[in-house]
Amino acid sequence: MKQLRALDVAALALNASLYAALGYVFYYILPVTAPGFGTVRFWPSVIVPAVFAALFGPWVGGFGAAIGIFMSDMLIHGNPVLSLMAGVTSNFAMFAIIGYVAKKKIDWKISMLAFGMLSGLLIWISYSVLSSDLASMFSVVIVVSYAVLLVAIGLTKRLRGFEAGCMVGLLVGSSIIGLMVPVFSQFFMMPGSTELTPLTVVAGFVYVVFTFATEIVFLVGPASLILYICYRAFPNLDDSRKGTDSETKG
Repeated sequence: MKQLRALDVAALALNASLYAALGYVFYYILPVTAPGFGTVRFWPSVIVPAVFAALFGPWVGGFGAAIGIFMSDMLIHGNPVLSLMAGVTSNFAMFAIIGYVAKKKIDWKISMLAFGMLSGLLIWISYSVLSSDLASMFSVVIVVSYAVLLVAIGLTKRLRGFEAGCMVGLLVGSSIIGLMVPVFSQFFMMPGSTELTPLTVVAGFVYVVFTFATEIVFLVGPASLILYICYRAFPNLDDSRKGTDSETKG
């Protein structure tokens, strides 16, 4: 782990604070949860740590998101065990991956082919575990998000790593949630419940699809736009330009 600079520490603290605050506000404005099983929330605030991860790296993105989601979880459902098992782990993994991949040069054609196959798999899962109406809605979101991703990657070369990182990171984060929330339910009462209600594998798949379908649109849309604006305003934060700048000066 690299040594964090003062700027990184400040960015980490700001990342965590904004993520917690916006998550809390969004939930009380629009308290939508996974259909049929609840608990996992509609979470547009993923925009915040995604941008911080791309600008300042995986540790600022990952640790900031982990702290932020724990703070918001304590305000919303108050269960630290559930937060540590599902929220903290998934958020750290997701945004650390985004921060790592965002700064790498990738073969975007192979990546897009892989993500296309992934999108098809998620659509198949949707129709396997959800009602036809919900499956259709989530499938449209997944397809549109993938189309937007293709257009964005074609038009903005400097964001290819970030957008690929969002796909990989969100898949990993969604999978952790889909695994850990049902595992938690086997041993502990879910928030708001008065008795032990173990969740099935189907619930896990619903959580994966719901999390991915409802968050990817915010990552390839608003988060990418904000990051692009940040790169234009502060070119020194764009690692992809540093090599070019040094060559020009030489």
